[in-house]
Amino acid sequence: MSYLGTAALQAEVYRVLRENAALQDLVGDAIYDAMPVAAPAGPYVSLGPEAVRDAGDMTPAGAVHDFVVSVLSGAEAAGGFGAVKAAAVAVSEALETAEMALDRGHLAGLWFLRARARRAENGAGRRVDLTFRARIDLG
Repeated sequence: MSYLGTAALQAEVYRVLRENAALQDLVGDAIYDAMPVAAPAGPYVSLGPEAVRDAGDMTPAGAVHDFVVSVLSGAEAAGGFGAVKAAAVAVSEALETAEMALDRGHLAGLWFLRARARRAENGAGRRVDLTFRARIDLG
């Protein structure tokens, strides 16, 4: 197993999301790797948790990374799921269609696994958590 490609994957996912025009139209520059102290007013995107497991087989060393990208309604949002789901679609499309080159390792594939839409903890906001799987070869 190797965790060596995790920083490169995170940086590339962040870059792809920040440079995607469709996502920018929906959330502006509210795409975060580290959240600001106060939540943004409108919908925003946040990189979330990651689980990594060994992908050791007859191929070069590598790992499978399951990671979450969350789309949340902002602090002043009063609507339903519409804006959050539209931004989630843009996130999914951006990651599934982007050409990604990692600084460390080779991205062998990236796939959408699942999404979960729900009310935020306080009941006022909305969120969609998108889970993706990336295979990174390090040989």
